[in-house]
Amino acid sequence: MKNTHPIDRWLRLALAIGLAQWAYFWLTSAAQWPVYAVAAILGGTALLQFCPVYRWLGVSTASRSSGEVGMAWKALGWAALLALLVGGSYGSAAFSRKLFLEEFNAMNHFYKQTLFLTGKNEREKANADYDRLMPAWLAFQSKYTKYRPYALRTDTQLSADLVSVQAMLSGVEPAVRSGDLHQAHLDLEKVRPVFQDMLKRNGFSLLSVALVDFHDNMEQMLDAAQARDVQKIIQLYPAVSDKLRQVEEQANDAEIQAIRQHLDALMAMAQADKRDGLSGQADKLKSSFVKVYLQRG
Repeated sequence: MKNTHPIDRWLRLALAIGLAQWAYFWLTSAAQWPVYAVAAILGGTALLQFCPVYRWLGVSTASRSSGEVGMAWKALGWAALLALLVGGSYGSAAFSRKLFLEEFNAMNHFYKQTLFLTGKNEREKANADYDRLMPAWLAFQSKYTKYRPYALRTDTQLSADLVSVQAMLSGVEPAVRSGDLHQAHLDLEKVRPVFQDMLKRNGFSLLSVALVDFHDNMEQMLDAAQARDVQKIIQLYPAVSDKLRQVEEQANDAEIQAIRQHLDALMAMAQADKRDGLSGQADKLKSSFVKVYLQRG
């Protein structure tokens, strides 16, 4: 016996869709199933047009005939449910992806600062940023060990990466605190390719990936400049320029154009055999890159 009104059934279906999306896109695996169960009950009672609880309580919302709801309203109701299903799913997928990237970038900022400061041999500042990095990292690791955004749902490597990065970040603490800062910097560098691969395989932040790829080649050119090896600079330039071109394909504002200018200037000095100015020009190139990388890498 039917005991639910069409509007009642529509509300049940809408709530069932919303709960299913909440469980699928936003909850951990353990928390999903109770919500799925509630969504299934609401959807089932809506489709059967019968609510056992109403019968137990002796009430009914089917006081008006379903025939009083015109075809136009029914079509509008189904269209609204379809819009909720498609729009809610798309929005949840996009927003959960965006939230992951924002939380990653917030944590990664402290990682980059700690990496940069250990490279500059500034222990006090490196310790301060390491103290900010670890709580941010632990919160990030804890959340994404249990929960997977839709964009990372098929990433079978993520759990292993989180464990690996945790070991590297915690293992470097003695060196950051009071040990060899250069070794700490080298150990922290090992985290970067793990992050890079994680972003790349999940389609995140193409600019960030391009910047990291460029950095690896640029460092070889900087080393050659410090060694005043003009032939090696000339040899390395095509590969470095190609990597920078990949960055420029993602963004080419004034700050990135400055990287290009300093890179080309270094190449021009090498071709002119101006060895005395190579080190200074290399520093300008690195500074222009670091400025962009700290903000957007």
